[in-house]
Amino acid sequence: MASSNLLKLNIAYRGQTHPLSLLPDTTLAVLQARLEELTSVPPRQQKLLYKGKSPRAQDDQMTLVQAGIKDGMKIQMLGTTTQELDGLNAVEKEREKRDKILRERALKAPVKVRSTGTANSSSLNYSFHQLTPLSHLPNPESAHALLQRLSDDPAIAHVMQKHKFSVGVLTELAPHEHPELLGLNVNAGQQIKLRLRTDRYDGFRTYKEVRRVLCHELTHNVWGDHDNNFKELNSQLNREVAQYESSVSAGTHSLSGYDGDVYEPSASLEAEARGHVLGGVAFLSLQDSAEDRRLRILKAAEARLRKEEEELEDSCGTAGPSAMKDPAVTEP
Repeated sequence: MASSNLLKLNIAYRGQTHPLSLLPDTTLAVLQARLEELTSVPPRQQKLLYKGKSPRAQDDQMTLVQAGIKDGMKIQMLGTTTQELDGLNAVEKEREKRDKILRERALKAPVKVRSTGTANSSSLNYSFHQLTPLSHLPNPESAHALLQRLSDDPAIAHVMQKHKFSVGVLTELAPHEHPELLGLNVNAGQQIKLRLRTDRYDGFRTYKEVRRVLCHELTHNVWGDHDNNFKELNSQLNREVAQYESSVSAGTHSLSGYDGDVYEPSASLEAEARGHVLGGVAFLSLQDSAEDRRLRILKAAEARLRKEEEELEDSCGTAGPSAMKDPAVTEP
């Protein structure tokens, strides 16, 4: 094929641009192999961004043309190098060894609880007993603050009390460890890992996104597989969180000493509520009561959550009894 038919691309990675000339029928797998040679970022860690697109791992046999890549296009690549992964994995293994020793000690040692008069014994039992950010990652203080916010969230506390959920350790899931996962439940609540950070470690995911993943992983305290039992309970937890915050906003429910975020439907969610009725077309009448309006918005939120949960199942590492057991954890 003549050189004039080659696609000339510019791949930007960490401030450096790598020019490439490839045939249009070159597969993404070949492109990723070339990029690994240039940047030391393995294909499974590469994320290509161009014109609002980002190909998935399963698209690696797609040609450049099929993937929408055109001549002269500039592509931004994100990813962690093999050397960085080796260093992070080594630190992660040391942390896991330390956590294993601490967990074994905790299982053998008696638990001493001192009452302050503001919480009963059940509220202490049905909670997150340990918050552990990953100290080797950037800004662990902010990660701990996010874990603490989840632990103190009144809606989450309400759900945990109602369903008698207890979680030994609430911690992070490092993006480099399992880039395809957003959450993992180990041994039905012994440990829950959540993806708190962005892929580039330059910030944190939004609170509501992380909390939605937490509800998903809490459901795995009861059900291992993503079957109908799981879906029913998971939908119930998300519904109860929204209803609790709605009642707090309306002043019908309160938790002593809490002064935090409450559920406030956004303008976009109100617009979404208009289209979530039978027939697909509806309008919020001026004659609707506040309660009717609240219920429609709540139903729209539930419909949106169901759709998001379907996507979440593909990013959850807990899919059955075998997957729920951490290989780093052994029985005492």
